[in-house]
Amino acid sequence: MSVTLKDVAALAGVSPSTASRVCKDNPSISRETKEKVRRAMEELGYEPNFQNGGGDGNKTIGIILPPSPKESFENAFHLEVIRGVSQFCNQHHYMNTVITGQDEAEILSTLSEIVKSNKADGFILTYSKQDDPIMDYLYSEGLLYVVIGKAYHFANQTVYVDNDNVLAAKEATEYLLDLGHANIAYLGSDSNLMFSADRKSGYQLALLNYGMSVNAENIIELPFIPEEHSAAVHALLARENRPTAILVSDDIFAVALERVCIEMGIRIPEDLSIISFNNSLFARLTSPPLTSIDINSVQLGIEAASQVINHIENPNLLATKIIVPHRLIERNSCARIEK
Repeated sequence: MSVTLKDVAALAGVSPSTASRVCKDNPSISRETKEKVRRAMEELGYEPNFQNGGGDGNKTIGIILPPSPKESFENAFHLEVIRGVSQFCNQHHYMNTVITGQDEAEILSTLSEIVKSNKADGFILTYSKQDDPIMDYLYSEGLLYVVIGKAYHFANQTVYVDNDNVLAAKEATEYLLDLGHANIAYLGSDSNLMFSADRKSGYQLALLNYGMSVNAENIIELPFIPEEHSAAVHALLARENRPTAILVSDDIFAVALERVCIEMGIRIPEDLSIISFNNSLFARLTSPPLTSIDINSVQLGIEAASQVINHIENPNLLATKIIVPHRLIERNSCARIEK
């Protein structure tokens, strides 16, 4: 198994980020620490491969998208984030490059080549999930990265930009409760993704705060391609005591849900109210248009770019956590329950 910068840092008794700054001969690191890290490198046979960033003289940020052949390009969230990152980078004379692949192995291979050829100064992960080998690689190599989403591992050492997804989902569920809905379901992506886990938690918290029990049969979690897994949605809506409202973790899922409703002759919002997340173009073009939580995706990208550039130019900064506000956009997919 190859030696990583994390191994070097452990032997030298420093953090991976400090070891990384030694590789770059950063003047903020003391001579004593540099010597200690270099002795560890020599002892372990580690060859540093990330020396001076931007080898061609240009500062470059790598934007890492999820490892999926479809999700990265079908979900408007990632495109909006890229727009925000590019906007900020352009204003501050940084370049950016998009990194993705069919699977994690392909992304890791690409990242390794970028790092070896010294073509990036920092990275932005546009997603956060549990047990992510890509984040583990970035951390182990002492590379500078910013996560969009809550960090699962290394939270105290990770710079991240996020929404308060628990609060947002809690408020969305309370919105439905205040409309008189008592049988509310949740449709979301896998809880392995941090944003989805938080949104499910917010949904559950709202129900409990209103003195209502959480019905496990009302919670459906699916992979990222809902059209391939609609049987669970059909079963939910075919129940005799089917929900009168559904909180959906993403506009794409909400569009798939609307399609199932059309197939089953369920009217929105007369028979079923829907509230979703992201306030993407999908939410505005569906019929009826979706009430949706706007998470300010472009601003998430801007803040992520701001943080990574700030940490490139000021390497001794502590790992900051930025929360971007959300807001509920009311449209025509939710109705009050008539008593």
